[in-house]
Amino acid sequence: MSEPLERWIDRQYRHSALQMMGSVSAVELEMRRPAFDQRVRPVRGSIIASPVPGAYDPDPDYFFHWYRDSAVVVDALRMLLEGDRVELDPRAAVADFIDFSVKLADLDGRTAALPPASHVHPDYRRFLRPPEELAAVHDAAVALDTRVNPDGTLDILRWARPQFDGPALRALALLRWRHSGQLPAGPAAGLETLLRADLALVLERADRPCFDLWEEEEALHYYTLRIAAAALSEGAAWLDRHSPAEAQACRETSAMLLRRLDDFWDPLRGYYRSRIPGPTTDERKLLDVAVLLATLHSGAPSGAHSAADPRVHATLGALERLFEARYAINQGRPPERAPALGRYDGDVYFSGGAYYFATLGAAELCYRAALAPGAPHGTWMEHGDAYLRTVRVYTPRSGDLAEQFDQRSGAPASARHLAWSYASFISAITARDAAGDLLRCK
Repeated sequence: MSEPLERWIDRQYRHSALQMMGSVSAVELEMRRPAFDQRVRPVRGSIIASPVPGAYDPDPDYFFHWYRDSAVVVDALRMLLEGDRVELDPRAAVADFIDFSVKLADLDGRTAALPPASHVHPDYRRFLRPPEELAAVHDAAVALDTRVNPDGTLDILRWARPQFDGPALRALALLRWRHSGQLPAGPAAGLETLLRADLALVLERADRPCFDLWEEEEALHYYTLRIAAAALSEGAAWLDRHSPAEAQACRETSAMLLRRLDDFWDPLRGYYRSRIPGPTTDERKLLDVAVLLATLHSGAPSGAHSAADPRVHATLGALERLFEARYAINQGRPPERAPALGRYDGDVYFSGGAYYFATLGAAELCYRAALAPGAPHGTWMEHGDAYLRTVRVYTPRSGDLAEQFDQRSGAPASARHLAWSYASFISAITARDAAGDLLRCK
């Protein structure tokens, strides 16, 4: 007889918590990039997307502190503390994260040194950032630079920049920590400095085109605008006591962004588009799981662009139909399992396969939909559990979560021990627990 779902959840939650913590302040690790004459040792407060060194051999090189990924992890650390499933106290780690993040603002690409060309392997010189691009990274631009090395230095490699979701996600995660009342007193000054800088940056850049969370296309993206609207809305309540004028500006811009998001609805296709298409847009990317992740990361409990939004539910349904048709692992699955989800149609990154955080995100969306007043609670709960059963099938007995699982074989693929995958499991189970508590109270 197979292991009961509840028992697997308990075991996988503990493993996910411990493995996610392995990416936080991983000072014992060292990353060597000999082709670039570079050694990187993480410092306290940094959060590595994946602690497994790689050079696309075949594992990708995710040994970076991404602003987006690290914020997702910091939010999950709060959930660990507020839940009662594991005995871990991440407060010191979050205090270190705040200190690390504050120090990043002092980085200046004008004084950063690229390795001499003679020290870089000839085949890799094309991957170095141009000196003029690096020199433009200083002051507010540091927080738009997508990622940094976990030793607190600027990334010297070419990448998709700028991205605006990182500062917004970081502000959201830290505002929630502040609201929880669980942060120690030590980082209070740094927290205020960081929040004010991030909110000001989001306020300035919120409605400008940037690269998407997949770091592939520059446009106006649903995910980025939704996260910005949430950060400005939650930030306004905090700013009320510091600067009422800034608070009002945040509220007005948040409302404007939410109105703009209404334009992403495509009534003919029946889903929220992931971006406003331009002349070079691949239309297959318009239906994208990023919309679901935006809904979850924004955290809104009700209204448009929340887990209670029927149009978000329609987008989930469209994604289910897409990947049920596209992925071999979804063919002939038993009725108690939901389809494994990827990012978008035609994805070719590694296996182009299902993502743990996409499939877990669908589960979390179902549990959060179950929390809405008047929702068919049992139906949404069972739908969420169907996604968990799918994830269980494609999770190794060890509990280790990579970035993807192959769309044909179901084998783990891409980055190993992806911190975002573990964080997604924690946030999905947190939502499941909340929905279960609501049911028991009825």
